[in-house]
Amino acid sequence: MNKSKYRGVVVPMVTPVTQEGRLDVEAVKRIIQFFADHKVSPLLMGTTGEGNSVSQADGQLFVETAVKAANKRILIYAGLTGNCFAEQVRQAEVYTALGADVIVATLPTYYALTSEQMYDYYKTLADCITGPLMLYNILATTHMSIPVEVISRLADHPNIVGLKDSERDLERMAQCIEITKTHPDFAYFCGWAAQSAHSLELGGNGIVPSTGNYVPEMFQQLYEAAVAGDMATANRLQDETNEIAKIYQKDRTLGQSLTALKVMMQTKGLCEPWMLMPLTRLSAEEEQAIREKLGIRN
Repeated sequence: MNKSKYRGVVVPMVTPVTQEGRLDVEAVKRIIQFFADHKVSPLLMGTTGEGNSVSQADGQLFVETAVKAANKRILIYAGLTGNCFAEQVRQAEVYTALGADVIVATLPTYYALTSEQMYDYYKTLADCITGPLMLYNILATTHMSIPVEVISRLADHPNIVGLKDSERDLERMAQCIEITKTHPDFAYFCGWAAQSAHSLELGGNGIVPSTGNYVPEMFQQLYEAAVAGDMATANRLQDETNEIAKIYQKDRTLGQSLTALKVMMQTKGLCEPWMLMPLTRLSAEEEQAIREKLGIRN
């Protein structure tokens, strides 16, 4: 692991909303407190946080609320999605002004991009914003993969501080972590939760597990064990968290898994399982089945 200040557990936080589709501000405060208690940071409006579905106004309210609730105890990573470059720059600047510590941007997704267009997009974005920028590679939703060679070139940019990579490719993971060994200020965050322990063993800086919304303490323990070289403990926690993930992910689409995750969080009093369009809640029967898998009967 290099000396980057960006490290540890960053949970891709769900976006709690009301039945009417508005940001649930009180739930945001509860979840941020929950995360701070366990020393993990949030990534707001990533894939788990329905980032593409959050309005600009609610996005700004979300960042503002999270920053105040965190009170500098944990870093705030703010997700940036969309296809209009000018609007992305504006939103990034607003998030930074509100106190977000890092901007985490996916590729624009309407057009298939060449490698050079991907490079130009991120370089220009990094040139135009004042806050630090982290690349976010997620093939499953953007349907594009940022080439390792492009990431290596972008790692030279003084305002690009790292990569969050959710692609399920072990060889690629190893290659990206190699980049961090020659770029001391460039961090690698593994967004493939089932490989969290392995990525840290290879020298990754951090992990971004959606299951951390429910059990942040387990991932913090996993991270601390891996950094200390106790891979037996880290791998045990990996297996245990993989089983928890199955409760909301198995046999569901990505969108369905996100509302199932909110059902699990509801059992801890953190938020309600409402979703932003086009996603919807599960049936009452499905929600009850999840609670029963958690040993909760009501």
